[in-house]
Amino acid sequence: MRKKLFIVLLTSSIIFSGCGGKSDTSTSSTTNSKTASSLNTEAPQDTSSSDGLDDLESIGDVEVEKNLFSVELKIPADFMGETTQEELDKTAKEHGYQSITLNDDGSATYIMTKAQHEELMQEMVQNINSELEKMIGSEDYPNFTEIKANDDFTSFEIRTKSKKLDLNESISSLVFYTFGGMYNIFNGTKAENVHLDYINDKTDKIIESYDSSKAQ
Repeated sequence: MRKKLFIVLLTSSIIFSGCGGKSDTSTSSTTNSKTASSLNTEAPQDTSSSDGLDDLESIGDVEVEKNLFSVELKIPADFMGETTQEELDKTAKEHGYQSITLNDDGSATYIMTKAQHEELMQEMVQNINSELEKMIGSEDYPNFTEIKANDDFTSFEIRTKSKKLDLNESISSLVFYTFGGMYNIFNGTKAENVHLDYINDKTDKIIESYDSSKAQ
């Protein structure tokens, strides 16, 4: 398994409930089993940027097709682990999905109503915002004072006490890129770029700007 920037997966009640999906449970975040979806995140520490971008690309392998009355999600084999069709059938029944099919290549195709998909996206927004809030003043990002994002998570403003970004703050760009990429992929929309402005909290001046489209 690749060394990860961090794992962003839909777990428990939505996509991977009862599945042997690829995940890293060393996160300090607490998932709520009563919600329609949850995010498990592990803040990046010593991970290289290339590892993080590889993880972002793997999330990009998720396919979303919006039909007239339903939404079809194809989840890559990397995220499905050793799950079986029996487990997927149980998950579909528990959550009222039309079907979940384990494909020959190890990927899985989820078919749900548009209302269920909308609920998934609403829960994703809530959980991403919750994780952003947890980053503020945290052990890894003690200088972060505020994080703002636009509605589709393609633009972030990160306020910090720092005059110059430290290593963790710089690496945090991959966290924001992944949140933006994940949201738009599961929403069936295309994000050409995720833009970040790091702003000094005292001077209100931008000290660094990053764009996912320029990341290598």
